[in-house]
Amino acid sequence: MTAAPEQPAWRRRAVERSTRAAKLRAEERVQKFLDSAYELIAEKGTTDFTVQEVVNRSKQSLRSFYQYFDGKHELLLALFEDTLAKSADEIREAAASKSDPLRALRLAVEMLHERARPGPDVPRQLFGRFALQLLVKHPSQVATAHRPLLTVFAELIERAADAGVIAAGRPRRQAALVLQTVMFAAQAHGSAADGRAEPVTSEEVWRFCLGGISGT
Repeated sequence: MTAAPEQPAWRRRAVERSTRAAKLRAEERVQKFLDSAYELIAEKGTTDFTVQEVVNRSKQSLRSFYQYFDGKHELLLALFEDTLAKSADEIREAAASKSDPLRALRLAVEMLHERARPGPDVPRQLFGRFALQLLVKHPSQVATAHRPLLTVFAELIERAADAGVIAAGRPRRQAALVLQTVMFAAQAHGSAADGRAEPVTSEEVWRFCLGGISGT
């Protein structure tokens, strides 16, 4: 059986260059759509915008939009994942500045609680109403989007356990429970079970989570 002749090096380089250029163009177009959606959320204080508004602001075509996204839901999901990934990076960096593992974990909990509280800015809109809608309709997508945060909190819990300041357990499972507690408490901001509007503070959330993690 005759082997296929090998492509000349110049041809391989040309194809690779062409593919790389096409990928960069696609990334730039997608980023324009994301940036436009961020701007609209910031201006409106809500995720109630239309695909056409995003297209007009990005100065691209509707056809181009649907090359990269199935619709508004997928665009919001991309924004949600991007926001959570950035938050995870910022929390990891801030926590790394604390030599005490328990202080690092507390800082992470309090930062997440503040970011997840209701508000008009873009991260709060995505952490809030959209996240709750997503949780009901697409739980697997929520789980995927939260992986960066889950990893950060699992690392911090494991670090605290290794230092002996909390009991050893199952860090990733504990991290999942902490994330759910913190984010739900943030979204229920100001709604007390006894009917009194007394906002839950980041300090209270931390103390509650610490009791659960440490088992005391």
